[in-house]
Amino acid sequence: MTVAEALRRGAAVLGAAGIEDARREARMLLHHALGVPERRLLSPDATVDAARFEVLVARRAAREPMAFIIGRQGFWTLDLEVSPATLIPRADSETLIHAALAAFPNRAQVRTILDLGTGTGALLLAALVEFPGAVGVGIDIAPAAVALAARNARANGLDGRAMFLAGRWGAAVAGRFDLVLANPPYIAAADIAGLMPEVAAHEPRAALDGGGDGLDAYRAIIADLPRLLAPGGVAILELGQGQAAPVAALAAGAGLAGAQTRADLGGIARALLVRSSAL
Repeated sequence: MTVAEALRRGAAVLGAAGIEDARREARMLLHHALGVPERRLLSPDATVDAARFEVLVARRAAREPMAFIIGRQGFWTLDLEVSPATLIPRADSETLIHAALAAFPNRAQVRTILDLGTGTGALLLAALVEFPGAVGVGIDIAPAAVALAARNARANGLDGRAMFLAGRWGAAVAGRFDLVLANPPYIAAADIAGLMPEVAAHEPRAALDGGGDGLDAYRAIIADLPRLLAPGGVAILELGQGQAAPVAALAAGAGLAGAQTRADLGGIARALLVRSSAL
């Protein structure tokens, strides 16, 4: 089979499965099957062994996320390994890094960072890139996620500044931090089945399920923030759509100050920033 034939067949299968931009995704899968970087052009007339490609196309047609098939995902300036043990990092979550940079124009002010629900380590590692004088701790309840995040730290040259531990939210750690980041599960349990199949059927439910109202993880995290934030410290929490007001109310009830939101590129309030009340 030629490259052109493989792309045509792959795109047809993916299109029939409801995949948007099927030809682009077919090309991504073909490059991965051949072990060729996407930036390298393939000759349309070149002959390829289509067996591996067809297996990958079948997986994607079954709505397995592209990132899990390829095993990689870009986030901020990082190239990260991904697996079904964690959520796939999304561009929306980069809003938290933008918010952190705006909160600390003097980057030397951030010496310690905590990432609750670290997953791939994306938020912590991106923050360590931008705050070069800081060290950080990432916490995740899933040991497989902790191991994955540690591999990502090594691969990106940040393992000397990052530590990853298994535990449940703030209960797993003592001490105070200048910056606390969290992308908790925030989907109401009853809504998970209605998500796109790439998410509902393939990403870990524990990283999606926020309980009956989607706020369970926020309650647990916010209760510990007064203990975890250093004087002048900032916590930035990722939000689901429509959650800014209820999460801000939880933060106010815990005595946290200065709630501010930051929108993602789609205009949705995606990050809530709160500050320690201690000076």
